[in-house]
Amino acid sequence: CAQRRRRGIVSARPLAPAAMPQLRTATHADIPALQDLIARSGRALSVGYYTPVQAEAITVHVFGVDTQLIDDRTYFAVEDENRIVACGGWSKRRTLFGGDQTKQGADPLLDPATESARIRAFFVDPAHARRGLAQTILEACLDAARGAGFSSIELAATLPGEPFYLRFGFAAIDASMPLLAFLFLVALVGSIGYLVWLLLHPPKRSATTRGARPGRTGSRSSR
Repeated sequence: CAQRRRRGIVSARPLAPAAMPQLRTATHADIPALQDLIARSGRALSVGYYTPVQAEAITVHVFGVDTQLIDDRTYFAVEDENRIVACGGWSKRRTLFGGDQTKQGADPLLDPATESARIRAFFVDPAHARRGLAQTILEACLDAARGAGFSSIELAATLPGEPFYLRFGFAAIDASMPLLAFLFLVALVGSIGYLVWLLLHPPKRSATTRGARPGRTGSRSSR
């Protein structure tokens, strides 16, 4: 009997803990994955706040990677199983929101003694929403901005993001002009500006190919 009982004993084996999402500084190599994440998050998490047309417009014309944040090493990515599932950052520069497609001209540094740092471009994979990833990024941003000498921080929030920021002590101000209307204005001005540029700089026909259709050319400032 004793022999049979011993054979029935099963030893316990410790289970390896599940891998936790990892926070790190974003790099230029992450840009394609970040752009994909931003597009998916911008569309999916806007449901119930904006119409599909509004969500599409703001995702295409305003949301996107601001490469200056990556250059400044102030933009973070959260990885889960080698896949970026959340991103966001802070800025020591004047731009308040928007990707590279909305920027024109220089983006000067802020004065920590008299100006507020910025919270910038928080996006979470819809499949990983409400798991504390945005909070992890926000805490890292607040610590970094404080370490850079800033005593206050501000942001421009879309409707889906407002409840999150209000929970962490931010106060809504300047409600007289909804952010969405302002963002659409920025996109509209950018589109009109491009059309004016095309009128002033019409594409040239190829000098070597007879009857070739003109192609568009453009330049983009590097940061």
